[in-house]
Amino acid sequence: MSEDAFNMSIRKFLKEVGVTSQRKIEETVREGQTGKKLKVRMTLTAEGTSLNHVVDGEIELP
Repeated sequence: MSEDAFNMSIRKFLKEVGVTSQRKIEETVREGQTGKKLKVRMTLTAEGTSLNHVVDGEIELP
């Protein structure tokens, strides 16, 4: 696989993650999530590897 194809594959995956994650967060808020902030965590793993990357964050609610 070429470096360009590899980068495009990563970008495609990350776009899918970003779009679907935003939709799920919006659904959660519409379903009545209350408070000033929504604490979120994203965990990235890759089957068959030791990859385990966790990102914690907060999203301010409307």
